[in-house]
Amino acid sequence: MLASLIPYQRAVSRDASTWYKGSLVTFLAESKDTGGSFALLEATMKPGNEPPPHIHGREDELFYVLEGAFDVFVGDEAFNLQAGECVFMPRLRPHGFIIRSPRFRMLVLFQPGGVDGHFRSMSDSAYELDLPSKAITYSMAEMEHVARGFADFGIRVLSAEQITEQMPSYAEAHKKKATGG
Repeated sequence: MLASLIPYQRAVSRDASTWYKGSLVTFLAESKDTGGSFALLEATMKPGNEPPPHIHGREDELFYVLEGAFDVFVGDEAFNLQAGECVFMPRLRPHGFIIRSPRFRMLVLFQPGGVDGHFRSMSDSAYELDLPSKAITYSMAEMEHVARGFADFGIRVLSAEQITEQMPSYAEAHKKKATGG
């Protein structure tokens, strides 16, 4: 299959981009482009677009910040990141994040690829290359529906009890965010 791969060039464009849960997602390298070895996405987000804490059963994940700042929680570890920094999250480790800037852009690398299919299948066409003005974000979505969609791709959404137990730093930071602290 690798012999059938072809070189290509891709950039942020309406053809390569979708709106997913209130975010603009550009598929720079999909699993189909890489023989399944990896997927690379660019995501533009804002506070409230963060996915619930979860665990990937199949892939490792890496975030590289292009613009803005966010806090990433991997198990009981916390990382504060800004533009020019990256964080690696191994598979089978619970993780989540909180966006700390009004606008946030990052590259997301999944290895191996495959989970990009979830984002592609759950997205709408991006009619412009900015955040959608109206969208159902993770913070507004029915969590059972989100969990089912993730489960199809080997991702398990954590319950509130699991978050408190496995990600105490995230639980505390999320609590402070919710209360304005």
